[in-house]
Amino acid sequence: MSGNLTADACESIDLNFTHRFLPSVFVTVFLVGMASNIWGLRSVCRCWNNIGNINVFMLNLGVADLLYLSTLPFLVHYYAWNSRWYFGQTFCKVTRFCFNLNLYGSIGFLTCISVYRYLGIVHPMRVMGKISSRHSLAISVLVWHLVVIQILPDMLFDKNDLNMPYSCFDTTSNELIGRYLPYSIGWAVSGFAVPLVIIVLCYGHIVVVLARKRTVNPLLKQRCLKLVVILVILFSVCFIPYHVFRNLNLKTRILKQSGVCLSSFRKIYIAHQVGRGLACLNSALNPLIYIVGNDEFLLKLHQIGQRARMSLAGLRGAVFYRKPTELGPNSLHFTSQAHQL
Repeated sequence: MSGNLTADACESIDLNFTHRFLPSVFVTVFLVGMASNIWGLRSVCRCWNNIGNINVFMLNLGVADLLYLSTLPFLVHYYAWNSRWYFGQTFCKVTRFCFNLNLYGSIGFLTCISVYRYLGIVHPMRVMGKISSRHSLAISVLVWHLVVIQILPDMLFDKNDLNMPYSCFDTTSNELIGRYLPYSIGWAVSGFAVPLVIIVLCYGHIVVVLARKRTVNPLLKQRCLKLVVILVILFSVCFIPYHVFRNLNLKTRILKQSGVCLSSFRKIYIAHQVGRGLACLNSALNPLIYIVGNDEFLLKLHQIGQRARMSLAGLRGAVFYRKPTELGPNSLHFTSQAHQL
């Protein structure tokens, strides 16, 4: 087969790319994510009564982000030191657990926010006065339990092997890869694909309702459209590539063990590393949800935009007013002659 490589070439992977790419991404996400999530949580707490019942989900989203961001310095050290983990296998599993907790917790709470938006716009009379913060708190606890149940089996898989005792794999060792792939696929379906279908159905119906109803508050329309854009970015950039290439990379590792060796395996590995970096961006992009859900912030942003437009209009008027006085001496002479005629 023309796509086949030698066994040595098949086993080799571009670790240099991983060691260059991931630390830079992790450092950037840590700095941006910490600042934006702390600001976002302060915004949620300050406007607690104005945001509505989704504030509970936003708060949980921020806590999940900060929990994962606190582990990034250890991962930066790990990849910067040529994939050598010096903090023990137990903490390695905890670190990987925090990543998965953040990823699937984010998907779960984004789904809850989408369902609440759907009920508030499509069925406002049915839910008016029937959903309280206690309901949101109970749903949040349920989401955490479901996420932990999904990702807890990952803690049972080894994160290193005899050949690489100082490793901290994001999946598992080659010896257990055959059992890990079915678990990973089922995990992706329950933790990612099902919520994605729910979100698509909710916002699909919301768009139809907003298009038909002319009495809907323009601010609410604007907020929903912005939320749709943010969710499209999150799922397209952060979630879809990660889940696709994680499972493809696991499959290539199994094929290598059975002697199948294709040139595309290297590209899949690199794509998986890029997908991991993009999934990490989730923690820095989630605070955009705070902005969309905060009417006070949106109002201030609108006022700033109005002031900027007024200032720009005034500047243009001043420039236009000053233009005749900024002409050259010949033009002034010609103008004076014109007035004398």
